[in-house]
Amino acid sequence: MFDFSLDRYTVNCSILFPDTPILERARLAKDAGFDAVEFWWPFDSPVPSDRDVDAFVSSIRDAGVQLTGLNFAAGNMPAGDRGILSDPAQEKAFLDNVDVTVGIGETLGTRAFNALYGNRIDGIDAIEQDRVATSNLAAAGVAAAKIGAVVLIEPVSGAPRYPLTHAAAAVAIVKRVAREHDVHSLRFLADLYHLDVNGDDIATALDAHRDLIGHVQIADSPGRGEPGTGSLDLDRYLRQLTDNGYDGYIGLEYKPTTADPFSWLARSATST
Repeated sequence: MFDFSLDRYTVNCSILFPDTPILERARLAKDAGFDAVEFWWPFDSPVPSDRDVDAFVSSIRDAGVQLTGLNFAAGNMPAGDRGILSDPAQEKAFLDNVDVTVGIGETLGTRAFNALYGNRIDGIDAIEQDRVATSNLAAAGVAAAKIGAVVLIEPVSGAPRYPLTHAAAAVAIVKRVAREHDVHSLRFLADLYHLDVNGDDIATALDAHRDLIGHVQIADSPGRGEPGTGSLDLDRYLRQLTDNGYDGYIGLEYKPTTADPFSWLARSATST
């Protein structure tokens, strides 16, 4: 299974190397044999200092890897935040963050930006949150399109107040931005782990939305560990994606449970 070469994978350095300083993680991915990495937002604020941005950019360049994906600022993730773009009080912060994020992407040749939608907020009508989110996503989409990039919309699990849990909900946002703002640079991020945990029909979703899939991420389920640590038939879904024409990167976004979080690749190679 998994008879893909290493250049099909991009390593999510925000989750795979939790005990290593952020600026050293791209080098670890390179040392493990990968040429591509992706990150969640790697800074403490939506608009970091130029010095911090330059240090991050240098860490990618010095490692000799391609930054394939970068998240927009998502708030305090350890505290439960899952995005700021649907919060009316943070509209300026998000738009300012778009400038920084896309600027990094332009510098490093990054072509995908993940926009976490944000949790529902008590006291704010969901309709208003969705209106703000749609407007903000349109602005992000316009900025990304200028450098030939896309904005990704992802259903996630483990966040009870996050409104996008199934593929259809994420795709509906993609289509709403296109319909209301004539912005067509948004895509569906198919994270197979999140889809499975949320009870989505993964096979049906991958077929139904094949033309809108902009990126794929994997982890086994349950547990979110390395492939082979759970029961999710990742091989089936990756082959389905390939048969449907998906030829983009596959993001390795799982929690390491062993000393070598990539040993499953060696086992896969010997089993094909």
